[in-house]
Amino acid sequence: MPAKRIAKATSAKTKQTFALAAPDADKVMLAGDFTEWDSAPKSMRKLKSGVWKTSVNLEKNKKIQYRFLVDGQWVDDPECQDRIPNGFGGENCVRSTTE
Repeated sequence: MPAKRIAKATSAKTKQTFALAAPDADKVMLAGDFTEWDSAPKSMRKLKSGVWKTSVNLEKNKKIQYRFLVDGQWVDDPECQDRIPNGFGGENCVRSTTE
């Protein structure tokens, strides 16, 4: 009897790049609903220009919420126009993960 093949459930992913100009910062991290916020934020790399960057693979066609942690302080993405109240008196940035 031939073995049954089990189809793997694959979700489509898209590479999303995040950047923040913070030339005087010592450490910048990306946190969001996709990193369980401050439980597992993603470290960002500082470029010579003073811009911090990182890329993450996220599920396509989702709305994700995120913010930056700059030297331990929450910072909004100045490039993001879409915001939602976060329940802590501030706002989270919102990005749609389309291609």
